[in-house]
Amino acid sequence: MHWNELFSKEQEPSEDQIKEFVRTPLWDDLDQYLKQTCKVKPKVAHSNCSMDKGMWKGWNVKYQKSGKSLCTLYPKQDYFLALVQVGLRDMNEAELVMPLCSEYTQNLFQQAPSGPIGKFLAFEVTDEAIVNDMKRLVAIRANVK
Repeated sequence: MHWNELFSKEQEPSEDQIKEFVRTPLWDDLDQYLKQTCKVKPKVAHSNCSMDKGMWKGWNVKYQKSGKSLCTLYPKQDYFLALVQVGLRDMNEAELVMPLCSEYTQNLFQQAPSGPIGKFLAFEVTDEAIVNDMKRLVAIRANVK
């Protein structure tokens, strides 16, 4: 069953329900990093976006700091998607860390179109290397040293 079918717009999932559906320690790893290192609290929100066959539709978890979007996590069965913003002001620093990132992330970064507010990278989070790359990019945006 798809995530957006399990929890209607009127039925917000709990943190435990999200973790049970995602069933990967990668979620906990990234969530703890964002809470502890970036000092942000997650906000559960509902999206009606039907882009990409509804992959982004349903409940998601947003992380913001000082009004800036750091990333949004989208639960999927046994994994999750993540949308990470690289702002225009962060672009030079992001380009400098790209050689440290996995080939997957380098390709995402290169292929993502640049817009008036930067780039949005859509990660399919399936391994630890991807989570580590996301941490590098989020740290830039959150101004974590």
